[in-house]
Amino acid sequence: MSLRFNPGQTLLLDADDTLWENNVYFERAIASFISYLDHHAYTREEVRAMLNEVERETVRERGYGVSSFQHSLVTCFERLSTEPITPEKHQRIVSFSQSIREQEIELLPGVAAILPLLASRHRLILMTKGNELEQADKFARSGLAQHFTSVEIPREKNPDAYYSVCRKYELQPHSTWMIGNSPKSDINPALAAGLHAIYIRHPHTWVLEHETVDEAKYGQHFLELTTFAELQVHF
Repeated sequence: MSLRFNPGQTLLLDADDTLWENNVYFERAIASFISYLDHHAYTREEVRAMLNEVERETVRERGYGVSSFQHSLVTCFERLSTEPITPEKHQRIVSFSQSIREQEIELLPGVAAILPLLASRHRLILMTKGNELEQADKFARSGLAQHFTSVEIPREKNPDAYYSVCRKYELQPHSTWMIGNSPKSDINPALAAGLHAIYIRHPHTWVLEHETVDEAKYGQHFLELTTFAELQVHF
């Protein structure tokens, strides 16, 4: 028997790769970058591993977003290339990240149909980390704003960020849920903050967001779904 929760819950919803496609565009850009680099000493897998490390550094220094990603590509190229980066090469690398900015918003299956139903029964708050201007722009272009009562774009989604949102909106942990595709940012920190959590897997979740999912504590609910549409079964 499926769990069914009463109306009046607060659902904190992630955006990238939960409501719309995102990381698949970065993966395409990375594939193009690695092909362009065409390194003769390192395999594609080794280059990708090095890029992952550069991205970790960049996130700590500059946060998330396309501009940070662009910086990571340039930095990785400079570290691995045996020749200085020319203006032409620099522009070519920039073009890989620019392709991401030009993407139309592609809602994930079930989102357009199910989100209005959820909004009619529960309070929806968008909670997505990253560059504030970039995320706000994507949200505006998504056509989903009418279903949300509020938007939160923290620099990082950690337990403190969830505590802060709960204080700001006077949310009660027993009726508040975080819904997303990232164990690192959506599930584990929400559980650590005492909230319920729903993990909706995405096949292209960014590798830096991968983590083993923590065990929910007594009194907490944790659900793992395969599609966004399954939310209507529980809410």
